[in-house]
Amino acid sequence: MRMRNKYRKPTTLRCNAGNRCSFPVVVWSLVGCLVMLHLYTLVHHKDGDGGEIQMRAGHHLLFRELKEVEEENIQIPPPKGKRSPRAAKRRPRRTTTLIDEFLDESSQLRQVFFPDRKTAIDPLKDAGNESFYYYPGRIWLDTDGNPIQAHGGGILYDQRSRTYYWYGEYKDGPTYHAHKKGAARVDTIGVGCYSSKDLWTWKNEGIVLAAEETDETHDLHKSNVLERPKVIYNDKTGKYVMWMHIDDSNYTKASVGVAVSDSPTGPFDYLYSKQPHGFESRDMTIFKDDDGVGYLIYSSEDNSELHIGPLTQDYLDVTRVMRRILVGQHREAPALFKHQGTYYMITSGCTGWAPNEALAHAAESIMGPWETMGNPCIGGNKVFRQTTFFAQSTFVFPLPGLPFSFMFMADRWNPADLRDSRYVWLPLMVGGAVDQPLDYNFGFPLWSRVSIYWHKRWRLPYRWNAKKR
Repeated sequence: MRMRNKYRKPTTLRCNAGNRCSFPVVVWSLVGCLVMLHLYTLVHHKDGDGGEIQMRAGHHLLFRELKEVEEENIQIPPPKGKRSPRAAKRRPRRTTTLIDEFLDESSQLRQVFFPDRKTAIDPLKDAGNESFYYYPGRIWLDTDGNPIQAHGGGILYDQRSRTYYWYGEYKDGPTYHAHKKGAARVDTIGVGCYSSKDLWTWKNEGIVLAAEETDETHDLHKSNVLERPKVIYNDKTGKYVMWMHIDDSNYTKASVGVAVSDSPTGPFDYLYSKQPHGFESRDMTIFKDDDGVGYLIYSSEDNSELHIGPLTQDYLDVTRVMRRILVGQHREAPALFKHQGTYYMITSGCTGWAPNEALAHAAESIMGPWETMGNPCIGGNKVFRQTTFFAQSTFVFPLPGLPFSFMFMADRWNPADLRDSRYVWLPLMVGGAVDQPLDYNFGFPLWSRVSIYWHKRWRLPYRWNAKKR
């Protein structure tokens, strides 16, 4: 709390002949000039032909429904059983939180976070008015009627086939712990792939990178870890390149793995694993820029910071160039995207399977410096916003034909039964003032705020066309 110095004399400056003006007036005048200059710069930069303002107006009308977020009013059930007054006096009961209920597989709120199959999204049955509605957290079925298995994944749009491909961890079988203090896991099966023309109806294309059943020394042996697979297409080589997090059951290998294929539906040939730039790598993603340069972004140094660096021209390795970003912020699950020349990224905190607060970051250069803008989540309730709607970011991709609009992909992990983890897809929009000022600069930010809107039930506007690229 600031306190005034009552002994300090007011600071004044000499202005015109015989006039005096206070120092605050001069300061605020300069601030006003800077604001006007900033607004002029934005208009000049983003509205060179005068069409951007009209586009923004149409955008707000088109997406008014998506911005009308829904609220959540979940009541925590009363504690189970009664405690004696003597026991309560010795050790008072800790207040139960929604996160505790989320992690408790026997909680009465289980159906709220993980609805049963009766409410599943079934594209083959949900016709008419129910078509194309997303229900975050519900079971999502493929065209064969089976739950989609593509966790920690990402989307590739293939220009040649005009098809979306969704790659992710194929989790099946029982969930167990390798040892008492080990993380919950399932045996590695491989990377699942699904194809779609409309981002709602998904066909199972099978396991495009399979686990190794017998060779225990292989990176892809079923006892090891394969997480967060992402695929990008190399225009020069004509190859589809997959990067993923490779680890052992104790998460001590901390490496990236690389695989390649001639087709988006595989099979992918596994090449090798390594610690990029000589540093450990856990949660990671890859990003292909407008100029065709690929980048690897990964959590490192015990997840205390992120590293980012360009890939080689064939996307099969990293170059020697690397920058440390978000140092000391302990972020993971990076999901990077670009809008009007500005780079944005969504990350999560590091709390294991427990959900936590997402943060949005922005940069004028992909190599940094990166600035943290605050929590992008809107709607639900306070706990929903502070837990990224009880999910964790994995990927963000643009929606063609919808300016300023993206699809935010997240996983609602179910540590009690990982194969039953759910998908949380929500509209993400770029526009409006940022939450926080720049940390490293006295200037004004040139980027807009990132907003992720909570909906129990939503679909894309009727004007949207998935095939428009």
